[in-house]
Amino acid sequence: MRVVVVGGGIGGLALGAGLRRRGYEVAVFDRDTDVAATGGYHITLDERAQSALRELVAPQIMRRLLASASALRLRDRDAFWDRRGRLLGRGPDLSGDAGVDVDRITLRMLLAEAVGDDLRLGRTVSGVGQGDDGAPRVLFTDAAAVSADLVVGADGTHSLVAQHLAGGPANRPAGLIGFSGRTLRSDLSPGEQRRLGPRSGLAIGPRGAAFYVGFLDPVGNAALDAPELRMSVTTGPTYIWGAMFPESAATDSLRDLRDGALRAALARRFRERGWAEQTLEVIARAAPHSLAAYRFNAASTRAGDLAPWPAGRITALGDAVHATPPTAGMGAGAAIRDAAALLRHLGDVTDGGTPPTQAVHRFEAGMRRRGSEILTLAMRTVRLVLATDTTLGAAATAVTTPILAAAARLRH
Repeated sequence: MRVVVVGGGIGGLALGAGLRRRGYEVAVFDRDTDVAATGGYHITLDERAQSALRELVAPQIMRRLLASASALRLRDRDAFWDRRGRLLGRGPDLSGDAGVDVDRITLRMLLAEAVGDDLRLGRTVSGVGQGDDGAPRVLFTDAAAVSADLVVGADGTHSLVAQHLAGGPANRPAGLIGFSGRTLRSDLSPGEQRRLGPRSGLAIGPRGAAFYVGFLDPVGNAALDAPELRMSVTTGPTYIWGAMFPESAATDSLRDLRDGALRAALARRFRERGWAEQTLEVIARAAPHSLAAYRFNAASTRAGDLAPWPAGRITALGDAVHATPPTAGMGAGAAIRDAAALLRHLGDVTDGGTPPTQAVHRFEAGMRRRGSEILTLAMRTVRLVLATDTTLGAAATAVTTPILAAAARLRH
């Protein structure tokens, strides 16, 4: 069986690695010319995502991943703050959590290595269709079309493959614009280092302003103590953060800014909404070149709305089907689980017991359930942030957060 994968992000590379490892003829096409040309933020792989990844890559790749990842079990409990930096509450105990955080660049490089020569970079896909023989075909802007027994779209939120299958967009804007950056912990003042601590946290204020701070330390908090295997692009305690504002003309205009100008504009936007200066230090001291802006897109949370096409020899996975805002931290993990599930179902075909279309049908049914689960979690936070942008929501946030902060002080 020849499989063509459109898209060399996490899901596409994971699938390509698994197919290559199992002896399939596979080609993964991506428009990037460098696998490191991706966002510098981090992703979380829970126990389910790691289990799926072990089905797809060799044990040595997993060891290098864990040696380059930050263990959640070594972090302090997550925190919830208000816009003035006051503690409102804490998340669950993480000491028994098997999850890890890893730089997206690091994970993508490891997966690309596992795909090897079957990864074709610098190839821009212009469409998909069927040849005269009924076989799926992938079209390129700058090369001849290729045919396959199965085509899998792993081409992200704006997937050409999913749009071809669905007859239109598979997701829509979720109502938030996100801005991300990276700040070394050592660049912060001692007071802010203590307040943030070795943990991740979330602060939500009135008028739709929210701020997530993720803690990553693949050296001091390595999931596997094997320095000789480490290849993380993060080399010390780092806060990888994300700011969120409701979509508007003013917010959208920030997406045209870069580096220091964007950093200053974000801090100003938070100040206008009454955020304390200390809570903005992590923005003010961020590496200017690390800042980026992106729109949150989301597919439907209803499983029945996902992959709304009859099963065939063209399918899709990951954000191409269940585009998920980063507010649940599970999007990449879900794409890896999709890849492992598809590989298992394709195994039924090669064993001679299942027709290809039936295998795809079973795969898509499971993907719909996975997608609905993570989208429901992610959209809870999105809706909470948007609710504070109403008159009633802003007033309720302003009134309740001091009460919650006082209660938190009494508990601690």
